[in-house]
Order: sequence, then C-alpha cells, then structure tokens
Amino acid sequence: MLTRLRVLMVEDQEDLRELIGSALRDYGIAVTTAADGVAAQALIDSGEEFNVVFTDVRMPNGICGVTLAESIRETRPHARVILTSGFAPEQLPPLPPGVAFLQKPYRLKQLFAILSAVAAAKE
Repeated sequence: MLTRLRVLMVEDQEDLRELIGSALRDYGIAVTTAADGVAAQALIDSGEEFNVVFTDVRMPNGICGVTLAESIRETRPHARVILTSGFAPEQLPPLPPGVAFLQKPYRLKQLFAILSAVAAAKE
C-alpha cells in the first residue's frame, strides 16, 4: 500500500533528510527530497506529482512548512500534508485544516503509521 505513495520530504537538516529519505526508499516509497520550502515549492510548481508532502515547520529562506502547507492545500487539494517540528503544536502558528502533525524526535514506526493512514484514506 505504501509503495503507491509519492512523497516530497522537505527538511533543512541534511543528515536527517538523507536518513529518513533513504529509510522511506528502502521501504519501497518513491521519495523526492528538498532542502527548504523554496526548493519544495519549485518542485510542486514544476508539475511534479506527490501524494504526500512531509515537511519541517521551521526552515530557512522564507517559506516555512505552514506556508508551504497552505499553498499545497490551495493548488493541490488531493495531496496530503504532514508537518513535523521539535516544537509542540501549541508553540507553532495555527496549522492549516486537514494537516497531520508529527512531533520531533519521531521514530520511523510513527512516520510509517501516518503514511499508512494516508495511503488507506486514498483508497
């Protein structure tokens, strides 16, 4: 079921981006990574299709995860968004409706559970 997902993972910490991206690929998930919201928005604007955008909330270069999530909800309503942060949700700006949240530090098992729920909802 998860192997049908195309995930855009947006994370400014290179080691974490590579580690999680590699783990998702090892599980058979198609993953594209971006280092910040600007790069992610460029991929989305290019027409590349993603079922899920998994993004950190706080990122450099002017587009945070919440702004990216709002843009995705407007332009790609079929795509699901999962936001992650080391901050608790109540410490963050209001999250857009329908966006899932995963608290850092998280375990791969938790990420796979959220992705499984997304995949199940798509069927």
